[in-house]
Amino acid sequence: MNKTTILIGTFLVATATPSYAQANVSVPIGQQVKEVVTHLVGVMDTSAQATATPGAPNVRITTCQVQLQAADINRPQAVFLYQEQALTKQLNKPYRQRFLRIAPTQDNRQVESAAFRPRTPENWTGLCSKPHQERVISKGDLSPSTCSVYLQRTGKNYVGETAAGGCPSKFRGAARITNRIILHQTGMDTLDRGYDAAGKQIWGAKERPYQFRWLNVVKKGAIAK
Repeated sequence: MNKTTILIGTFLVATATPSYAQANVSVPIGQQVKEVVTHLVGVMDTSAQATATPGAPNVRITTCQVQLQAADINRPQAVFLYQEQALTKQLNKPYRQRFLRIAPTQDNRQVESAAFRPRTPENWTGLCSKPHQERVISKGDLSPSTCSVYLQRTGKNYVGETAAGGCPSKFRGAARITNRIILHQTGMDTLDRGYDAAGKQIWGAKERPYQFRWLNVVKKGAIAK
């Protein structure tokens, strides 16, 4: 397994796309937050892509809703999620864990997904398997957020991509990361890439996105209950 094959779903930051925003003024921002949460909560993997592409990894993303002990008064409609990624053969050893805050932007025109690394990742492994009432976190559990994705609604999908400079990173030797993400009815596609200080891509997708699809054996969104 090399670096490229397991680095899927890196933190994102996206620029505004005015045409999308203008097209969805009629959709209340609170409803858009709920739709993004619905697109994310559940279990999806890359098994179909791995089957079609010899050597490609089968990676699972598990996402569930959590409760923040002290609500963020500046983001009254915010929803907090926990997300972990792991190779399907090593589900008890996730290689990426994070909390996400899904909330309207300050101008109420987009949905922001801010990513926070847990300060003690090992304490949260398997969190989504617990009842919802036991998934409680505090602000002290979160490292400062260094990246956000700003999602635009287009049709029934949500699309976001990184700003020109990407996000700063120290992950696996990358100085910055870029991504393009599409949330759609059958899952999520990501073009996730890491670059060194000289601007050379050192891991991530080449031309085809990573294709995460909902698992048939798991009811989409069930683990949020």
